[in-house]
Formats: sequence, structure tokens, C-alpha cells
Amino acid sequence: MSVEAVVCIPTFRRPAWLARTLQSVCAQETDFPFAIVVVDNDAANPVGARYAREFLASQCHPSLVLTEERQGNCHAINRAFGEAMDAFPGAEFLLMIDDDEIALPGWLAAIVGTARRERADIVGGPVVREFEVPVTDAVTRHLLFGSIEGTTRQIDQIHGSGNCLIRRHVFEGLASPLFDVRFNFLGGGDMEFFTRCRRAGYKSWWCAEAVIREFVPEERVSARFLMTRSLRTGSINYVIDRMHSGSAGRVIAKNALSLGAGAMRSLTLLIRTRRLLPASHPLLVSIGRTLASLGFLPTPYRSSN
Repeated sequence: MSVEAVVCIPTFRRPAWLARTLQSVCAQETDFPFAIVVVDNDAANPVGARYAREFLASQCHPSLVLTEERQGNCHAINRAFGEAMDAFPGAEFLLMIDDDEIALPGWLAAIVGTARRERADIVGGPVVREFEVPVTDAVTRHLLFGSIEGTTRQIDQIHGSGNCLIRRHVFEGLASPLFDVRFNFLGGGDMEFFTRCRRAGYKSWWCAEAVIREFVPEERVSARFLMTRSLRTGSINYVIDRMHSGSAGRVIAKNALSLGAGAMRSLTLLIRTRRLLPASHPLLVSIGRTLASLGFLPTPYRSSN
């Protein structure tokens, strides 16, 4: 039987976490054959690629392990999907999971099953956070750790690639590069990609049964990190709006409205939660939009090697 699905895993300097990811994917039970593609984005010291080759050599699933020399997560993702389609031309379903995540039992069968049953072009699923250190209620209630909720259903679009399925024809119908490399070091290339998919008319579904668990380390739960992440979210939103609005004036007006609305939403959240950290998110997102419009863009994924 030919491979029907390919699970793509971009990785960067997290071999121990990649080990968990690979083990969880290889443990998936399906009634269809699937393959695994790993792309290590650390060409100088590809420890992830070395581990993946050794581990996958003992598994029964077809696999491909590569190193992407160009630094940037969009380069790595594009390489993974492109190589997957070339190496497995019969594969209809291309999936992605991050190297800080594990797939829970039944994930792959559920997400592919939804795509088949609903004839969905794109399917996303829940990402449940598991904090690696004790955290406060203010952290767990932060909107950055929120997700789409509810039952399996058609939705407007998904927003992240950490738990997604994309049919081959979606890639074939969009211009290259698939994930825009302008988002390499800012982040948000996945959100811009799925925004393009929505605008092109592709049908997206949410599969409540296709669950992935993300491990959140200590450095990602500090107030400083979360507030900076909120600002970056606003920057990403601005860049995407600027790319697709067709009108600079419209985006500037949206920035101005966003500041007022963000302040009101933050105040409402503060009254409801009595927690300053989660309440700060809407206002910081609005401020991030404004800073981006002035040319101040963060680059959290740029490595100094």
C-alpha cells in the first residue's frame, strides 16, 4: 500500500523533546500507511537530525530526515512539506506537529478521518498545554494559552500549524513560498498561510478528537515573556493585515480603533479575572500593532549561532 499521510516535524536544537514527539507519532495506530519527515534547521550542529535517523531506522514507517541550511522556521516548514510531497507522491494528507509536542493516542486516525469524512481541505485540532513547572492562575488564564474549543465542526480558519492537516491540492493551488519567509524570525507564518487559504476559499474543519499536548517550559510562563508575546501577536496581526488589506489607510484606521478597543477589553478582563497579567493581553496586542506600523518588529526566532 502506498503512503496516504505524511507527518512533518521541523526541529531546532531540541533533540530530547524531538524524541518524545517521534515516539508519540510512531505509536499512532491507523488503518492506512503513513510516513514521517523530519527537517532539522540547525545546519551547524544537526543533533536532531542525527537522533531522528537513528530512531527512525528501527521503526516500520517510511521516513526522511533532512537538514535545512537556511535559518528560519518558514524555510524549515517549506522544506518539510515540499520534500514530503516529492518523496511520497501518493500521499493525500500532509500534517505537521512541532518538536515540543506529543500526539495523543488516536490523533492521526481522528484528524485524517475528519478530512476524509467532511472532504475538508484543512483540519486543525486542540493543543493542550502541559506546564513543566507550577504556574499561577494568572498564567493558566492567559489568552495566549487559549485555543478553539467545542465539538468537531467547520470553522472559518485555523491559526497555527502545531496540529494541522493540509490536503495536497491546497499546496498545489497556492503560490510559493507556501509559508512566507518574511515571517521566518517574527513568527506567524502559519497564521498568514491559513489566512491565505481562507481567502482562497479552502474549507477548514476543527477536529475535537485530534489532540496534541504541548510542553511549556519555565522560560515561557514568566510575565515578561507573556507580555512580549502579546506585543508580538499584535505585530503579526498588523503585518498580515497590511499584506492582505490592499489599503494602508484602512490598516492605520484599524490600528487606531484597536487601541481603544484593546484598552476596553483589558479593563473588562481585569474586572472579570482580577488578574493583571491576562488582562494586559488585548491592550498589548493593540500596542504591538502600532509599534509594527512604525517599523518596530521583534525577531524572537533569530539565532546568533
